[in-house]
Order: sequence, then structure tokens, then C-alpha cells
Amino acid sequence: MTDANHPMPSLAYRTQTLASRKPTRFDFRPNAAGRAAIAAALGLLDLPAFRVSGEIRPVGRQDFDLVAELTAEAVQPCSVSLAPVPCTLRETLHRRFVAGYTTPEGDEVEMADEETDPLPEVLDIAEIATEALALALPLYPRAPGVELGEAVFAGPGVAPLADADLKPFSGLAGLADKLKKPDSGSSSEG
Repeated sequence: MTDANHPMPSLAYRTQTLASRKPTRFDFRPNAAGRAAIAAALGLLDLPAFRVSGEIRPVGRQDFDLVAELTAEAVQPCSVSLAPVPCTLRETLHRRFVAGYTTPEGDEVEMADEETDPLPEVLDIAEIATEALALALPLYPRAPGVELGEAVFAGPGVAPLADADLKPFSGLAGLADKLKKPDSGSSSEG
């Protein structure tokens, strides 16, 4: 996804060389070319600011916690009109890297902790930061004043379905209201 003009930025630590008694601090701030590469990889129009700073803390003999603050200014295309939609993000990241961790299988997958991963040989802060940014971005950004509207599809000679047609019980509320109100024109005397 990247080319020679915009190489993906990197900030990596070999886990065997991390301090086992004190945190290893980091501050990942890609330059303009690095932000452009990340923006291209994530389908962003622009990434004017991006920073992830924090530390890798030893836990026990072989495990590590990564705790960091992500801040970013991103510009996404509107999901309807493709107009630029700026957003400002601030997220706290927490990931645990465990030596000897096995990936859950079968029924255990539902119980898996999303913040726990196997301890890799190299902790790539840039990769972790880019993934965290991708997860933090709004899924369907909308430019101000843009509405989704209603899409209508049908083949030749076929009446298209409208949203109201897909809600067959929506008319029952009106019918229930009519049944609750006594008819003012009729008399029960006879």
C-alpha cells in the first residue's frame, strides 16, 4: 500500500532487550511522510497529527503491558458524499503481551481477552499505533448536513420496496389508537 516516497514509519523494540525492572518509555510521532503513508493505508484523506506516547511495563518475569495515550487529527471521506470530515481522537491504549500465550480455539474464542496477545520477538509500536487508530476512527463519518436518504432498487416491471414496506406492523399503532378512542358520533343508547 505504500511506495518509496511514503515508507511506513517504524518504532520497534526487541522484547528480549526490554528492561525487566523498569518501564521503557516511547513517543511515536511520525513525520509528514509517515503520516501520509498511514493515511493512505487507512483510506484517510489526511492525517495532520498523530502521536502515541506511553510505556512498556514489565509484568512478572516475561510479560509486558503497553499503556499509552493516542491523539490524532484525521480527515476521512464522508460515507455518503465523500466530502472531507475532520475528527479529533484521544484514546487510552492498553495491551498485555504474554510469553507462552496460546490463542483460544473453539468455544474459548468468545471468552478471549481483546487486550491480551502473545509476546512477539519485536513490539512494533508503529503497527500497534496504526491498528489502534484504525479502531478509533468513526465507522461511517458524515459531513455536516448530509443525510443518507433512501435507496430504492427493483428490476424492470417490479414495484420497489420502500422502508415502510419492510415494517409490516408499523400501521398497527394507528389502528390501536383508533380502537382506544370512543367514537364521538355514535350512541350506546338504543
